[in-house]
Amino acid sequence: MTTDTAAALARLRRLHREGALAERFDEVAPLLAAMSAEDAARAARLLAHADLDAVRERHPDLPRVRVTVTGHGTLEALRVALVGELARHGYVPSVRPAGFGSYVFELGDPGSELYAERPDLVVCVLDHATVFDEVGVPFTAEDVERVLGEKLALWRGLAARYAASGGSGTLVLNTVPLPRLWQARLLDHGSRARLGAAWRRANAELLELGASSGRVVVTDLDPLLTSATELADSRFATYAGANLSDGLLGAYARELAHLVRARTGRAKKVLALDLDGTLWGGVLGDDGVEGIEVGRGPRGEAFRRFQDVVKQLGSQGVLLAAVSKNDREPVLAALRDHPGMVLREDDFVRVLANWSPKPGNLRTLVEELNLGGDSVVFADDSPYECAAVAAELPETVVVQLDGDPATHADALLADGWFTTTEVTAEDRVRTRRYHEEAARSDFLAAAGSAERFLAGLGVSVRLAPARPEEVARLSQITLRTNQFNLTTERLSPEEVRERAGRPDSRVLTISSADRFGGNGLVGAVFLRARPDGLLIENFLLSCRVFARGIEQAVLSAVLHAARDAGFPAVRGRYLPTAKNGKVRDLYPHYGFAADGETPGESPGEAWFVHGLEAVTGVPAHLTLHTEGRVVPEPSLSR
Repeated sequence: MTTDTAAALARLRRLHREGALAERFDEVAPLLAAMSAEDAARAARLLAHADLDAVRERHPDLPRVRVTVTGHGTLEALRVALVGELARHGYVPSVRPAGFGSYVFELGDPGSELYAERPDLVVCVLDHATVFDEVGVPFTAEDVERVLGEKLALWRGLAARYAASGGSGTLVLNTVPLPRLWQARLLDHGSRARLGAAWRRANAELLELGASSGRVVVTDLDPLLTSATELADSRFATYAGANLSDGLLGAYARELAHLVRARTGRAKKVLALDLDGTLWGGVLGDDGVEGIEVGRGPRGEAFRRFQDVVKQLGSQGVLLAAVSKNDREPVLAALRDHPGMVLREDDFVRVLANWSPKPGNLRTLVEELNLGGDSVVFADDSPYECAAVAAELPETVVVQLDGDPATHADALLADGWFTTTEVTAEDRVRTRRYHEEAARSDFLAAAGSAERFLAGLGVSVRLAPARPEEVARLSQITLRTNQFNLTTERLSPEEVRERAGRPDSRVLTISSADRFGGNGLVGAVFLRARPDGLLIENFLLSCRVFARGIEQAVLSAVLHAARDAGFPAVRGRYLPTAKNGKVRDLYPHYGFAADGETPGESPGEAWFVHGLEAVTGVPAHLTLHTEGRVVPEPSLSR
């Protein structure tokens, strides 16, 4: 146990002992992040018995998440671990355990407490006992296969009922590992093979269930068992009904926290990497391009394999950046010319190679990408550099790599920082979009003024009702967009699809392009017809296309369409967050007045109304194309 982890645990215990935990809960996440796994587990037990209701009252601005845990066996260990994991990621958790073995009733009855409380996440833990408790003794492989079929039908039905319930939460099921203890009770190898085959087919069907429904996620527990984690402890299973070990449930809780982060728009966007000792062995300044270790020998191959992992992340939308204390030209030469490199210059959105302190370079990075520091994961093999970044940029996740490159991938992937709900086509070209944005920045510098820049950029915007194939990307925009997001309402693909399908609603996509290429789908507008006019439920725009007049063009199109359709007014709502201050005055800037007749329900919430007498036009430097009907019929309001 290091001094840092011991000090962090001691600080947390002191806050609890002095009754200051609720008041100082904003300190909990960084304290937990500094702890070893063992101390974090101790801290979780303390937090699980803390007064989290008081925390929610004292810190209304901290993100909250409500989870219901249900299943077949005793799941207190999961509840405790999940409280700790969610707190580690900055949430104020509320984790309710359902009654022992009550999952069929809880999920099967729409009138149950589970449905009434509308949690953000419902975790239904499935285990082998749900099957073997009904197999009987003696049994054959065919007996198990029969019960498995019955259970699969039950689980499918429960999942379908939950998915059809209309709530916004996510149901999490899991694959069911097969304990050796049960397989060993069959003495012939043929029966064991039949049992294993039937069990794997059942788990495959469970995973397919998760792949086919956005409101149902199935966690694969087998990868969590590839470490030293045991499946079950026979004593706890026999005497306490705990059919899965505390270690496995703790690992499960970690995966659930990643899921919550992805579903609430807090997945990380940028991976900033050191170079010497991280992506290659040796010191570039001393060894030269030819002398660094990558692709040759055992250590060089280990670095190459780590680069494989990093490139895989980049191919799915993670923005890669190099942040290195080196001269820039040798770094670029290594990325371009070294035969062992997997990663090349074009794989990175930025290469910051200089002798400035790394915290300053990371600040420059997020400013240039127009993102927040909390979007970044920084990985380095230097304890000094990691400590400096952690001290100066507490919002940035720091992953310290040790001296063995064979373990770099394990450390980087341990926490699922980049886990997302779905990888879209836009994700796969994100790095290219940022390279095009760099070309636009160069063009702006050459233009000399914003007016000349916009006049020469040739911006075109397409505004159209959402198509089915765009639903996943629209959901992602609601989850990931923070700065230009009027209400920061996070929507799942199913919620986007439901709104797009309602006759009184419109979900509009915003796509843009210019002389440097297409930007793709960069924003969305959610509209709903009401008796008092048209409501803009939310308006979102990617940070990549700020300051190009796109928001003016879109609002102009919506206001003109509303007036032409016969709506008496258009209303919009602004709900402030820590990151969307730049759109605080968006509605007043474009002719909306404060709406005194619609009171806000949240702190700082403001409503605005436009009477449609004078409507702002489309900027002259921009071409707007609208497709389909922009607004719903006023007669469909309700």
